[in-house]
Amino acid sequence: MKKDQYILGIETSCDETAASVVKNGTEIVSNVVASQIESQKRFGGVVPEIASRHHVEQITIVIEEALKQAELQPNDLDAVAVTEGPGLVGALLIGINAAKAFAFAHQLPLVGVHHIAGHIYANQLMQQMEFPLLALIVSGGHTELVLMKEHGSFELIGETRDDAAGEAYDKVARVLNLPYPGGPEIDRLAAESEATIDFPRAWLEADSYDFSFSGLKSAVINYKHNREQKNEYIDAGEVAASFQESVVDVLTTKTRKAAKEFDVKQVIAAGGVAANKQLRNSLTASFNELNIPFYVPPIALCTDNAAMIAAAGSSMFTYGVRGSLDMNGRPGMELKSWNK
Repeated sequence: MKKDQYILGIETSCDETAASVVKNGTEIVSNVVASQIESQKRFGGVVPEIASRHHVEQITIVIEEALKQAELQPNDLDAVAVTEGPGLVGALLIGINAAKAFAFAHQLPLVGVHHIAGHIYANQLMQQMEFPLLALIVSGGHTELVLMKEHGSFELIGETRDDAAGEAYDKVARVLNLPYPGGPEIDRLAAESEATIDFPRAWLEADSYDFSFSGLKSAVINYKHNREQKNEYIDAGEVAASFQESVVDVLTTKTRKAAKEFDVKQVIAAGGVAANKQLRNSLTASFNELNIPFYVPPIALCTDNAAMIAAAGSSMFTYGVRGSLDMNGRPGMELKSWNK
């Protein structure tokens, strides 16, 4: 009988200190997240130095809690998977050094995981991935379309040329004086309002799957400034709804076009902005119409967590990928295939 595989995942790429145990790459046994939202809220965004200090305070606690909830001892584990990059270098180093120390102390293999691969593999925790598949990654730092022909195979077919979708959300939220984090606030306001303002959509070249949200962000800023100069009322809900409609329209249209061109069997969404209700509804409706299976993880698995890192690490471990104790934080790490 085949032995079950248990992977400890550790994630500290930004402002969430997280640890998780995943069984056989598909089943969450424990998933612990220590959020810094309340601490970072007063600054209106993530302050890297403060994020790193919180990680130092929480990392040992969340690892111990993940093992406790899983009812496992270190010698029950098969490997330790940790986010190697991209992310805030100081934050990454806390998780990486904790993972190296844990792996060394318990003589366990170490696997360095790309943060975006983790977001993609969060879907593996909900259902089997079928290939070829198309992944739309939408987060604070990334907006990408990735074609996967098999496990561990990543072909980047579209990416952001300037602001990522999540970055645009954060900047527009600050312009509208909305509380941090801004993305969920814009989503909430948009659901209560009408999209009455004709903000631009950047389609770029006809054959391009790249994204651009900088012009949209500037259009929102200019709209607000022009209204203020004329002492005219600004309806934050209408601005939020109109901004979000533009973002969702572009993301849905380009993902739909790519899915048809590459004849994929499955489309998945991943990343923090994939928690956006309007985007989820738009993508679901679009792919139902095309009769292509579409999946998006529950909101808790869209935001940063360690279960997704353990899931990706499990696949890497199965394919023989191993890290070493000289692993370092790689804030600009590129997403590369591990199954060639």
